[in-house]
Amino acid sequence: MRKFQLLIFDWDGTLVDSEGMIVATMQAAIRELNLPPRGDAQIGELIGLGLNDVLERLYPDLDQAQLHKLYDGYRIRFMSQGINDAPLFAGAEDTLKKLHGEGHRLAIATGKSRRGLDRSLKLHSGIGALISHSRCADETASKPDPLMLRELLEETGLEAKQALMIGDTEYDMAMAKSIGITALGVTCGVHDPERLLQTGAVAVIETVRELPAWLHERT
Repeated sequence: MRKFQLLIFDWDGTLVDSEGMIVATMQAAIRELNLPPRGDAQIGELIGLGLNDVLERLYPDLDQAQLHKLYDGYRIRFMSQGINDAPLFAGAEDTLKKLHGEGHRLAIATGKSRRGLDRSLKLHSGIGALISHSRCADETASKPDPLMLRELLEETGLEAKQALMIGDTEYDMAMAKSIGITALGVTCGVHDPERLLQTGAVAVIETVRELPAWLHERT
């Protein structure tokens, strides 16, 4: 029996090359509200967290009404981009099809909203058809709280040792490590390899295309 029966993927920065789109959308919302500017790196650094957490970290001094305006401005702009969803990383869909065909169960644990993830999975229907379980930040606790992972384990009836978390941020690594799930970092996203290793990754690979080979070495 394979060591990891459940493969849990982050979405943005792991399967989808969305950093540029997310940063540009947030910058547009900030300008629209005439808020103090924030650098692209400041915004990109926080990708992976739930949107509320991102806004509170970017603007800790704003009151709830102002944060709500920024939340709505970002959400409306992002959702209005129609079919222009962020592209999958090269080889991501073929890799997930291969892993699914080998009998792995595939799940998503993301800082996106449920509406946002459902939209993306509909647009990337080849991947959407392979995902059996998912959790989003607006329906459970946001990363790095491990609640979304606990819920996925409960839903699938598996133990932590039977799951692998694959992500591009320290938030993914930390939440997995905190409940005994093995964490594997990918370096195609927003946090560098050293940071991923320091926060719990057992190893790092460049993209998910390298995941089948990494798994086969451990069977």
